[in-house]
Amino acid sequence: MTLKIGWIGCGIHATQMLLPQLVRHDVEIAALCDIDAERLAVAGRQFGVVTLTTSAEELIATPGLDAVGMAVGPDQHLAFGLAALERGLPVFMEKPPSGTAAGARQLFEASEKSGKPLLVGFMKRYSVGNKIAKNILASGRFGDVLGLTGYYMTAPGYFEGNVDYTGFLLHHCVHYMDLVSHLVSPVVGMNARKVEKTPGRILFHVGFDFACGAIGTIAMGTAQSRGTPVERIEIMGDHQRIEVEDVVEVRWNRNPPFKVADPEASLLDGEDTLTWKPNFTAAANEDYKGYHALLADVVPALKGERTAAPTIADGLVAMERLEEMRRLLGV
Repeated sequence: MTLKIGWIGCGIHATQMLLPQLVRHDVEIAALCDIDAERLAVAGRQFGVVTLTTSAEELIATPGLDAVGMAVGPDQHLAFGLAALERGLPVFMEKPPSGTAAGARQLFEASEKSGKPLLVGFMKRYSVGNKIAKNILASGRFGDVLGLTGYYMTAPGYFEGNVDYTGFLLHHCVHYMDLVSHLVSPVVGMNARKVEKTPGRILFHVGFDFACGAIGTIAMGTAQSRGTPVERIEIMGDHQRIEVEDVVEVRWNRNPPFKVADPEASLLDGEDTLTWKPNFTAAANEDYKGYHALLADVVPALKGERTAAPTIADGLVAMERLEEMRRLLGV
């Protein structure tokens, strides 16, 4: 059955990242909504949609919809998500699911009450390097995770004249509030510290204690240019280490012997480092950032199937964790 979906929000992120990947699946975009009539008309032409409205309430009430998707602001995610669930429609929304953990809990409770899923766009789980790392860990070949370190940086482009870190925290940092547990295990403790060079330029280190006994540290901040690679993860095990660079390059270091003095030295499958990076010269419509893979789980979940798509329960955990981090940092 082709899923008929109504979509709210036709900004750059939706029309360049999400919707092009969504229509690669068995989906019909039946209606579009945006408060900007010109932007709405452009998106309608781009995706061949004739039912257009500037009212989210009108879109949610469109007859014949199977689900509602949205990529708008945190407050709108909360309001429109509640309205769609109340109408009995399953929902997909970009992160964050709300501006607060309390709002995320409202959405969780509404999803439970309606019996309809609410899926959240934590696509970092699906970024190709992170996906490979997760699959290695789940295979049993890596053994116990002992530690996780990494950084996830950006430039201070969230601030236009008035420094307010809320947008940076909600739209950027919330990803890693979800990802660390996806890769390791539930978080049972947190600590954090920061340095703020000037208003808008902040760096903080967040420490995690995991239920499995592992420890972790992630550096996040606005102190690096987006023109350079700004993301790195290292997962430490017993004489093994997985490194993910810029979400598209993976190294799995094992426990090789020293080779310099060995005349029989070679490379062995079970001992030496394995590496992977994409072939960008291949003429394939691949999405290394993870939106296509995320939506491959979201679409069947919207139809009622059980998949690994992140749910509002995951969103609630991430938002509670984010608020704890903000409390520790005083931001």
